[in-house]
Amino acid sequence: MNAGKIIFGGVVSLLAGMFVSMSAAPAVAQYGGVISGTGPINRSMGGAATASPLSAAGALYWNPATLSGLKSSELDIGAELLFPHAQMSSTVGAASGTTKNEDAVFPLPTIALAFRPDGSPITFGFGLFAVAGFGLDYAGNEANPVQASTGLGFGPIFSQYQVLQVAPAVSLQLTDQLSVSFSPLLDIGSAQLDPAVFATPNPSGYPSGMHSRSSWGAGFSLGTYYKAGDWGLGASYKSQQWFTPFRFSAEDDLGAPRSFEFNLDVPAITSVGASYSGIEHILLAVDLRYIDYENADGFGQSGFVGGALQGVGFESIFAVAMGAQYQMTDAVSVRVGYLWNENPVPDSQTSANVASPVVIQHQLSFGASYQMTDALSLSLAYAHAFENSIQGSIIDPGTNAPIPGTSIRSAASIDMVMFGATVKFGGSKR
Repeated sequence: MNAGKIIFGGVVSLLAGMFVSMSAAPAVAQYGGVISGTGPINRSMGGAATASPLSAAGALYWNPATLSGLKSSELDIGAELLFPHAQMSSTVGAASGTTKNEDAVFPLPTIALAFRPDGSPITFGFGLFAVAGFGLDYAGNEANPVQASTGLGFGPIFSQYQVLQVAPAVSLQLTDQLSVSFSPLLDIGSAQLDPAVFATPNPSGYPSGMHSRSSWGAGFSLGTYYKAGDWGLGASYKSQQWFTPFRFSAEDDLGAPRSFEFNLDVPAITSVGASYSGIEHILLAVDLRYIDYENADGFGQSGFVGGALQGVGFESIFAVAMGAQYQMTDAVSVRVGYLWNENPVPDSQTSANVASPVVIQHQLSFGASYQMTDALSLSLAYAHAFENSIQGSIIDPGTNAPIPGTSIRSAASIDMVMFGATVKFGGSKR
């Protein structure tokens, strides 16, 4: 266990540093603004976890009722490195140009604990992870009309939106087959945008939204899990995360202080899933989700009022997550996953989503775990979200109408590397 303790301590120290720096780490997320999974095990299964209890992290993120299906109490600690790639092109008359995002590496941490007292039908859980976010950094580009210093141009464009969630949970095993769960959810969010197109513009243009305060949000999660022989069935509902307004401080053209705010809630998510373990050494899992962007403040609204953008005009979407795990040996398991979701951003909203290129629809993932000791296993995963794009006309903030002879196109893809450790304790549940 000495090696396990050294690795455990090192990962905890790394995660502590990542949580400190997390408020400065934008991400481009699958499912639109919602991150599609957490931890290397859940990610390598394509995010499928509603009826397949493979990790405490996946259970707490998607369906805490499956905590009762874990083989022992466990602590998951992990980190994800995101490599987002985005570019934006625009055309105004005969002028056209393209700007690429200033690529960087952004960390997303995961901590998840599942604990079941001996002889108890109750499993307690605690999760801490990133659940939503997007961001980019387009440097100024005079050749790109949207970023030119004259005409329709905004100049440089920067955005950052990040939500961290604390998720305590209780899973109650009612019978040998049926479990139910409840989880109150607490969130803290940060947002920055320059130029702040959700504010009423100054005479010279939009103010900066770089000076902001964190916003608090809350919601809840309900889940159920039923195990019948080789089959597992699950369902969960994560409510909308209702946030206090994001508040910003800026200046008018004379240097006098001004303030403004923007409402942005995380959408409700409904998930149903199934798993099958009737093939020797193989587990298959599939989840179907519905993400209700249209009824979430900030995401569902669209259009300008007084020159201020009211929302990014997302549509509610369906998504399918599929994963397979193969137990190669007693110590080694490998996984593959695939994720597909509808694009929440219609072409007509391209102009409103220059700073939020969350248009990805297809993701492929791979992963493996190695059982170092009875108590400690290490996991590694890689995922690629394939490039997708949207294109539409530039919208006039004054009239809410497309400007003839203009177009704007946004494209994005992501590479992701995940690693983590799982420490099991308290004996077997089965």
